[in-house]
Amino acid sequence: MWKLRSFVKPYWFITLLAPLLMVMEVCMDLSQPRLMATIVNHGVAEGNLALIWSTGLHMLGVAVVGLIGGAGCTFFTVKAAQNFGADLRLSVFEKVQSLSFRQLDTFSTGSLITRLTSDVMQMLNILQILLRQFTREASLLIGSLIMAVVISPRLSLILLAVVPIQFVILYLLMKRSTPLFRQMQTKIDRVNTVMQESTTGIRVIKAFVRAAFERTRFGKANTDLLNASLSSARALATSGPLMTLILNISIVAVLWFGGAQTWSGSMAIGDLAAFIIYISQVLFSLVSITNTLMNISRAQVSAERIREVLETEVDPNEPAQDQEQVQNKSDLLEPHPSLAALSPASLVAGCELEFERVSFVYESAPDQPVLHDISFKALPGQTIGILGATGSGKSTLVSLIPRLYDATSGRIRLNGVDVKDIPAGQLRSQVGIVLQQSILFSGTIRDNILFGRPEASDTEMMAVAQAAEADSFISKLPDGYEAKLGQRGVNLSGGQKQRIAIARALLLRSPLLVLDDSTSAIDLSTEKRIQRSLQALMAGSTRIIIAQRVSSVLQADQILVLDEGRIAARGTHEELLATSTLYQDIYNSQQGKEAALHG
Repeated sequence: MWKLRSFVKPYWFITLLAPLLMVMEVCMDLSQPRLMATIVNHGVAEGNLALIWSTGLHMLGVAVVGLIGGAGCTFFTVKAAQNFGADLRLSVFEKVQSLSFRQLDTFSTGSLITRLTSDVMQMLNILQILLRQFTREASLLIGSLIMAVVISPRLSLILLAVVPIQFVILYLLMKRSTPLFRQMQTKIDRVNTVMQESTTGIRVIKAFVRAAFERTRFGKANTDLLNASLSSARALATSGPLMTLILNISIVAVLWFGGAQTWSGSMAIGDLAAFIIYISQVLFSLVSITNTLMNISRAQVSAERIREVLETEVDPNEPAQDQEQVQNKSDLLEPHPSLAALSPASLVAGCELEFERVSFVYESAPDQPVLHDISFKALPGQTIGILGATGSGKSTLVSLIPRLYDATSGRIRLNGVDVKDIPAGQLRSQVGIVLQQSILFSGTIRDNILFGRPEASDTEMMAVAQAAEADSFISKLPDGYEAKLGQRGVNLSGGQKQRIAIARALLLRSPLLVLDDSTSAIDLSTEKRIQRSLQALMAGSTRIIIAQRVSSVLQADQILVLDEGRIAARGTHEELLATSTLYQDIYNSQQGKEAALHG
């Protein structure tokens, strides 16, 4: 936890002020038993009413000062802790955004959510506890010990037997509970993962009548969490009663020996009462500190999990997310032109894309290469179609272009420059990509289309929506482009989401446009209209089209047929029909009677 102290430094003043105000409150509280003893010993015993009144008013004034200290401590504690939590949460989120896909593969989504929510909340709570509760109990413990020794050094010897026993109990409890808390946080990760998968895939679950299976799966994760929580609770179950037993035994011992001193006249009864209060505060403080240390033990686990994310070294192969120039290569790619008027006169300048003997393997499966020795070149303005069976490496291939992953070997060049030498911000802003899974965000349709260029005008937005055949259904919605989308665009069909995703990519007017099976949920007639619009709107751009349907790439300048991560055939549609058995099989299986028409 100490390694996260940098997040407290911006708020060092209020972080220091809060415990100081608590110490002030504790000092006021510690003076109360002594004032009470004065009333008993000299006011009540001697019948001095004036002393009782003056001391009582003194106690009231002390209580008011203590109230001010306690209220001030609470205010500054909450302010410091909430700011600390907000900064920590933001830093973890930003770090997650900076990690490469390879690194993100090592964390599950459920685990990241737990770290951003539950673990950060644990740290926020522990800071509040340290600044307020722990400061109070530690100050009461030390102050009460001092006051007890001042009143009766002999009776204070009882504490020499009691306090070491409690510290041994504390040590054993912390040693036992820490691994249990770590296990519990892992189980929370699993619950969050299952819950997220079940809620996002609820339609599939219902369609396949798998609700019972999902209930069983979630029930197991939930039961595992319950068992882990019960294990940690059992480890702590004896701490409270055991501490209370020690407290009661100590008070009995004080009454036994202190009572004898009172009868002998060596100790005033008011002092005995004050001593009992002080020793009770000492022992109650130890009980409270025990609970605090258990919270610290759990927070330590959360701190380790947060630091695991924060201290993850940014992949040296992952480009920084900025627009800085590298080696004076700012002119490697043409910036996207103004979209004041989307017309043939504002054609996008394409770029040259070259794959040179590129291979790729995921670190999680080093013995299962995904791509083998891929080489091809796309000239400015050309369209490259990529066909292949599921799992042939098509999507992985295009993910290497904007460096979502880095090639294991070989080179990828844009306009003759290795993509590793191009700043990420510049590289990725020049690649318009429509992913295989259309990801939309909660908000309006307008927000989603303008996601890459929020400054674009309504004219530009509507033009790309028309090109993507999205304007036809958007205009029929009650709120049009201001229609609200649910999480991941849940209130749209698959084809509608794909068309919005295509419009979002078109608005970038990028030199390189990548369509990763982006029309799979769109009917053939709509797809053909979209292809015609792309030809008109993005005529100058270089286009990479991944498809399952041959009809999507019929007009491509070059078609690559992937098979098990290798280029099995390449050429135009006519060339492949004449030379590639694999392509012929794909074409004939899809086209059927239409094959004769195209023959």
